[in-house]
Amino acid sequence: MDSAGPLGDFLRARRSQLRPEDVGLRDLGPRRRVEGLRREELAQLAGVSVSYYARLEQGQSRGASQEVLEAIARALRLDAAEREHLERLANASRRTPKARRRRPERVTAETLDLLRALDGIPALVLGRRTDVLAWNELGHALLAGHIDPDSPDDPARRPNTSRMIFLDPHCRELYTDWKRKARAVVGNLRIAVGRHPDDPDLAALIGELSMKSPEFVALWADHRVAPCDAASYDLHHPVVGPVTVTQQTLAILRSPEQSLIAVTTPAGSPSESALALLRQAVSRPAGDLTRSERLSR
Repeated sequence: MDSAGPLGDFLRARRSQLRPEDVGLRDLGPRRRVEGLRREELAQLAGVSVSYYARLEQGQSRGASQEVLEAIARALRLDAAEREHLERLANASRRTPKARRRRPERVTAETLDLLRALDGIPALVLGRRTDVLAWNELGHALLAGHIDPDSPDDPARRPNTSRMIFLDPHCRELYTDWKRKARAVVGNLRIAVGRHPDDPDLAALIGELSMKSPEFVALWADHRVAPCDAASYDLHHPVVGPVTVTQQTLAILRSPEQSLIAVTTPAGSPSESALALLRQAVSRPAGDLTRSERLSR
């Protein structure tokens, strides 16, 4: 990453994705040397000076007011999630980074009880870096049956859903439209980086994916931001075949950096029947439960 920092990178990337005709400008000049809008065009739309906007993109100005950020967001045609991301990046640029390694994330007993109560649907708990902190039996069987079911119990071995999507062949085969799922993962990671810009483990994850996955590099470069709140996906499961599911992300208020992912199917659908078959296929006696499941009982 260059000296412009995350804020400058985001502004440049989004500016490059807008054309003059997208924002009502006429391009009367010679052949454009830049992709998307020029800096002076964006500054004109936002009502700020070209020099000020240039300094903001170059990481040389850290004091942008809320009014200026809102004007730039309007000029860039950012949606609500992207506006929040812009504000987080601007706030982070105003303070001195203090990188520190945090304690391993833990799942509360109440959340484990909730996982147990969701016995009929696949469910898992993700941490701030998209690590799998816990899953129920059906969630493991549906999304990662090839991985040790006890691995979330050990912080050193926890599966990471972002790493799985880009580096695990099983996940590439599981999602029929893998590219769509990959875009969603990257958009959600962008939000995580904006919320935790000083997290060294999160930075290490981004670095690993950048080194090992050209697809990740291409998607990461466009700086698109999108929360993974709810989406439907077609899966091709190795045990029960085609399944269409909706993955919903639910907030855990007592653990705000964690989220609960619940996977549902339409009532009475073939996909609901497929999940019922999967549940029968993976049922096992209490002595074979994962440690997380045993603790929740």
